[in-house]
Amino acid sequence: MPQPIIEFKNFGFQYDAQAKPTLYDINLSIYPGEKVLIVGPSGSGKSTLASCINGLVPFSYPGKSTGSLTVAGLDAPHSSLFELSRHVGTVLQDPDGQFIGLTVGEDIAFALENDQVPGPEMHRIVEQVADLVDLKNYLHHAPHALSGGQKQRVSLAGVMVDDVEILLFDEPLANLDPATGKQTIELIEAIQKRSNATVVIIEHRLEDVLWRKVDRIVLVADGRIVADARPDDLLAGKLLREHGIREPLYLTALKYAGVDITPQMHPAYLDTIQLTEQDKQKVKGWYHAVQQAEQPMEKPVLLQVENLTFGYEEGQTNLEDASFSVRQGEMVSIVGRNGAGKSTLSKLICGFETPRSGRIFINGRDVSGDTIKERAAHVGYVMQNPNQMISKPMIWDEVELGLLQTDLTPEERKERVEQTLKICGLYPFRKWPVSALSFGQKKRVTIASVLVMNPQIIILDEPTAGQDFHHYTDIMEFLRGLNKAGVTVLMVTHDMHLMQEYTHRALVFSNKRLLHDGTAVEALTQPELVQAASLKETSLFELAQKCGIQPAETFVQRFIDFDRQVRENE
Repeated sequence: MPQPIIEFKNFGFQYDAQAKPTLYDINLSIYPGEKVLIVGPSGSGKSTLASCINGLVPFSYPGKSTGSLTVAGLDAPHSSLFELSRHVGTVLQDPDGQFIGLTVGEDIAFALENDQVPGPEMHRIVEQVADLVDLKNYLHHAPHALSGGQKQRVSLAGVMVDDVEILLFDEPLANLDPATGKQTIELIEAIQKRSNATVVIIEHRLEDVLWRKVDRIVLVADGRIVADARPDDLLAGKLLREHGIREPLYLTALKYAGVDITPQMHPAYLDTIQLTEQDKQKVKGWYHAVQQAEQPMEKPVLLQVENLTFGYEEGQTNLEDASFSVRQGEMVSIVGRNGAGKSTLSKLICGFETPRSGRIFINGRDVSGDTIKERAAHVGYVMQNPNQMISKPMIWDEVELGLLQTDLTPEERKERVEQTLKICGLYPFRKWPVSALSFGQKKRVTIASVLVMNPQIIILDEPTAGQDFHHYTDIMEFLRGLNKAGVTVLMVTHDMHLMQEYTHRALVFSNKRLLHDGTAVEALTQPELVQAASLKETSLFELAQKCGIQPAETFVQRFIDFDRQVRENE
């Protein structure tokens, strides 16, 4: 039996800034060449666990540890960040915080330069790695000018050039479109096979990680290890869902149909799950028994976009000839590959950028000549990271800030802020500092600061990025409540679950153009569109095909409608 390359023994850790420990009595052994997935709800301690492995704890984030932790033969808490970095390569959740070079090529080459690799050899390695992560044409681009997915691939490339024994990935899929996410998981597998490195992945998107096999899944909750098991064993039980981790949708569908999930079925991977003929008949019976929900009546058009074209640089375009309309009270997903023009479209609708050609109408009026302030009376924009939007230390002041530029009296402002805080579930915290809130609560503050202006349309960029299933559901149910109250919601997202579960309609972009304007289910059940826009066919579609159900699109829609009703009644 080989010695563990990572070994926690009765390990605990408490940050100096915290009153209580974050980790308690951790006992975990990871062996050379293993691929281990660490999952857990937000705040469970899994990121702290990762920071202990790569040395950020305690060298960058001071605190006190108990027990022992050995990494690649080193006494990690008493080693050094430099020593550990020679054994552990890390891809952070936020790639912006990891860039060093002024260009992609310089950033990838950084570790090679430190190791004094000769110039010709360095260029060869950088080009080889850049080609593997599809960045060969971006070597002279600035990393910060790239899309979120491209940034993540730069970070991956920077790790790949280092000959380390342990590769640690902290939510590598957070900013990636579904197809690129699949490619990333494939890339991680290819790196491991080539280098025989030990791989540790921390990620919320369980079903996406299980696109390729992992040896074990470690479930962390409340600073403790709740489970350390083979994927088949863990997915056959209830622990994941009980701790706020979304199970793969095909398993939820099988459970709705009354199929008993056992480890012997190999349920962790859809391509290996063993379904009996009786299981398939149960799924068919459930499908025929569930009725498709009625669609709501159409309302008047609120937003109309006509032939919109825009480019950030002369001679280039980032969005070409986009035309669509959104009706009052709709909830619409904007999806597509990284760099397809989704965020550019949002900026144009909000008035942050001026189109080269085309027009935007709100309530039938051309708003092309409006100022950003005038446009903000109709459209509110919520960024992915709430910390980039918040400018006041206190919650009340942050929510009231936009109203200070209006003609409202102090009494009217107070009434408007109170009403908005109550709608957003923040009224009990109205006198709190923003710094005391969780990430999800900060997200609500940013939504409240937009909602208080009474916009007819709210555009959200990745509203659930980095959230566990519990917090994801909280945010989305809150947004659905706003939508039911009459607010039209547009969401830029890479989350196919979100698109299916909460939005009937999807606008799909690829290569600067709008490819599809129709139902979310249609978007995910057309193979050519899925490939063109870097989407991902839902596992429900594949399950329907396994069970011989036609049309598979109808099965997917019925599951979505049924699952929504179940969650509403919980």
